[in-house]
Amino acid sequence: ALHHGFAYTVQPLPVTHFRATLDGRRARLDWQPQADPLEPSAWPTRYVVYTRRGEGGFDNGVVVEQPSHELTDLAPGVRYSFKVEALNDGGASFPSEVLAVGVGTADASPVLVVNGFDRVSGPARLEAGNQRGFADWWDEGVPDGIDFHYIGAQYDFDMFSEWQDDDAPGHGASHGTYETTRIAGNTKDFVRLHGDAILAAGYSFASASDEAVMAGQVSLASYAAVDLLLGEEKRTPWPKPTRPAAFEAIPIALQMALRTYAASGGRLFVSGAYVSTDLFEGRPAGDPARSFAAEVLHIQHRTNHAAQTGAVVAVADAVLPSGTAFRYNVERGPHLYRVEAPDALEPANGSPAQTVFRYAENAKSAGVAFRGDHRAVTLGFPFEAVPDEAARHLLMRHVLAFLLAP
Repeated sequence: ALHHGFAYTVQPLPVTHFRATLDGRRARLDWQPQADPLEPSAWPTRYVVYTRRGEGGFDNGVVVEQPSHELTDLAPGVRYSFKVEALNDGGASFPSEVLAVGVGTADASPVLVVNGFDRVSGPARLEAGNQRGFADWWDEGVPDGIDFHYIGAQYDFDMFSEWQDDDAPGHGASHGTYETTRIAGNTKDFVRLHGDAILAAGYSFASASDEAVMAGQVSLASYAAVDLLLGEEKRTPWPKPTRPAAFEAIPIALQMALRTYAASGGRLFVSGAYVSTDLFEGRPAGDPARSFAAEVLHIQHRTNHAAQTGAVVAVADAVLPSGTAFRYNVERGPHLYRVEAPDALEPANGSPAQTVFRYAENAKSAGVAFRGDHRAVTLGFPFEAVPDEAARHLLMRHVLAFLLAP
């Protein structure tokens, strides 16, 4: 453009602070454009909103001039999903996360699903002596959408190991277990699984990004319960140590919003693979995150990498009937991300909370329920990682019954 003397426009960054709220049978979508600090021309002039009804595909979208959109006459019992792209003369941004709403049959305030699973990252790295490589036994990372690159675990970490032939390629050699396999990561479309389960329990639901909640753009007090979806969110270092870690599961602003909600008698359902890991590990005693865990979620951390088989069993009747068993996903495949390192978490010291789920293989505590001046259910594995729909719906129905019972 400089050489030929014409103006250029760079396509925008994705929108942020996305939220999908519900008023009766009307949905309102709001979001914010995101400025590009490296390119002033990358500012949106319009947006396209895509809608998906139930399990159908997304439509061709509708173009809007302002960062908001409304839909009316929503059909009860149907989940409506939405994503937004920012547009300008340079093109379209990457799509937003997918949020959703649904009108239930219960005469009660909606449940709010908060999407806190933004993390996309490579695996952990090993750098010790002459050993260099990807340490996926520590952390496999989170692919963006569907991953085609991973072929198997690295086994040659010696940086001086030389290539001999293609069967002994030297440094960086990896197993070929997953060649040609599509591996699911963060599709940013997990609100639908939470929403479907909430609808199946009879309740309406709305949804919001955690950024919108932290910015005070969503009133948690308006909702019967808050379902915080954390997936595999956790503090993750950048490849270069010059920047602070990204993807903290429950940042201080979100802790404050949830603490305020709990103080007014709120009901919280929190699930993720690193909930207690991120609130405890690497933090000193008295850290606000540890205080939040003890005083709001009523949990303490025991260990990560708590289980491998994915089998969970209810051990108290407070949520699911004792002995009820189900599984979360531990397999690599194209449909659902694998949970390789769930947390073991226990009731906080002195708390009346109780362990309600345990990992079947070793009896470590997999879920804690608290009933007091507010209520909270916290799982050490992600709710959406339960692949069986009937099991997900059963679990959500009983969690909501525990949280919302008089």
